[in-house]
Amino acid sequence: MKIVVRWLLLAAALLLVAQIYPGVVVASFGSAMIAALVLGLFNTLLRPILVLLTLPVTVLTLGLFLFVINALMFYFAASVLQGFHVTGFGAALIGSLLYSLCGLVIDAGMERMFSRR
Repeated sequence: MKIVVRWLLLAAALLLVAQIYPGVVVASFGSAMIAALVLGLFNTLLRPILVLLTLPVTVLTLGLFLFVINALMFYFAASVLQGFHVTGFGAALIGSLLYSLCGLVIDAGMERMFSRR
């Protein structure tokens, strides 16, 4: 149940990012749900490989290159989906930052909501 609620909230967060920032476009809530699923899969499967491959650059930039990796995941998800569009890499960077902030708030809220038993 926790996974489904988190998925729905992240889809809503993606719609919020599209409302806040004009460089990110999401066609519908269904598109946002699919995009949230694909973003989650990319972050689970591809991100660890990219972080490992770019470890020297990440260390040299004191971890700031992780923002670029997040933006790449965001941009790549938008490029493979129909109802999710990002206008460029700068929009992907800002959109991924906003989406990550929303994810932090959602995770904190979910922790409080599901830890009370």
